[in-house]
Amino acid sequence: MLKILSWNIRQGGGRRVSKICDCLIEYGAQIVILSEFRNNKSGDLIRKHLLKAGYRHQTISGAQGNSNSVAIFSMLECEHLLFPDCDPVYPHNVVAARYDAFMVYGMYLPHKKKHVLFDFLISEMDESNSCILAGDFNTGKNYIDQVGNSFWYTDKLVELESNHYIDAFRHCHGDAKEYSWYSHQGNGYRYDHTYVHNTIVPIVRDCYYLHEWREEKLSDHSPMVLELG
Repeated sequence: MLKILSWNIRQGGGRRVSKICDCLIEYGAQIVILSEFRNNKSGDLIRKHLLKAGYRHQTISGAQGNSNSVAIFSMLECEHLLFPDCDPVYPHNVVAARYDAFMVYGMYLPHKKKHVLFDFLISEMDESNSCILAGDFNTGKNYIDQVGNSFWYTDKLVELESNHYIDAFRHCHGDAKEYSWYSHQGNGYRYDHTYVHNTIVPIVRDCYYLHEWREEKLSDHSPMVLELG
């Protein structure tokens, strides 16, 4: 069984890096996508820890210093893809890894800021089938993935679904009320998602969150896992 784990590690991980890496290595997902990854000392430590654990294929953007970006770590051989023209302001917020059977796009989409990353992704999906999109989308379906209606870009998720992409969590768990991030006021939001092309749906075994990692304060987001088999 193949597991793809995506997780916003909050501001590069900071002093939590060692515990974050220990959890990732013990869990053993073959593909790991980290949002809010940073190319600084914390990022270097993550790369070294995961390299020693067998994640030899690392897709890292050219984001500088303390800029939040996204990275893919893989035990499986893959082609690394960067998209420096995907957005004029956020050129390091989408990366991809190409495998024989499918492509994996990892993302960290800005929260309530204007960007064209959804348009870029949708154009990529028009050209490629058998893709998996995972990471921190910083949006969801209003009144479904949160109680209220404060999400931006809900319409882009609908457009993505019209291009034959399926919300893997909803496919497996229907209208279950689960949230991947909570505000200080205790309001829940499902910001983190995994979308798969409908050709991949037959091999989706499960898609779920590891809420205990958030509850243990390893990050303020719950990791998400997609199981294929």
